[in-house]
Amino acid sequence: MNDTQQESFNPPQIDLKKYIRSIPDYPKKGILFYDISTLLRNADAWQIAAARMANGVAKWNPDLVAGIESRGFVSASPLASALGCGMIMIRKPGKLPGKTISLNYDLEYGQNCLHIQEDAVKPGQRVVVVDDLLATGGTLQASIELLRKVGAEVVGAAALIELKGLKGREKIDVPLHSVIIYK
Repeated sequence: MNDTQQESFNPPQIDLKKYIRSIPDYPKKGILFYDISTLLRNADAWQIAAARMANGVAKWNPDLVAGIESRGFVSASPLASALGCGMIMIRKPGKLPGKTISLNYDLEYGQNCLHIQEDAVKPGQRVVVVDDLLATGGTLQASIELLRKVGAEVVGAAALIELKGLKGREKIDVPLHSVIIYK
């Protein structure tokens, strides 16, 4: 933990699920979408969620926080600020300037590709990777593998929401902190 990081953030104990809107059949029939926009627009609830995430990952002493496109950026940015470290982005093809390193990976419904700038991480830097939602774990684990490919020591992962029933946590090979967990 560097000098600007705090030991504990002690957020109040409120049920953050009250601030997440559930939208059935979005983006397609049979999917229950957990909308974080209702949490983000409530200043108190968002501050508490961000503090809980920071409190959960501070023990890993990251040098950098990596946000996964695009909703992962929303949580990664305040997390990096709270921990006093830098933030880097993991993005879809064609979204980052300069030379990038890519990783193709399989999803339950096809394939995807992630990119990171080749100079985003110095070898051995401690990185926590962040996304808004952990479902099946494919994108989060691919991001971990991509970070390792550029020399990062991935010390943990964090998600604002975890869908426990989809068992994504089982695919992640680093410690994971989830702020809100749905069965």
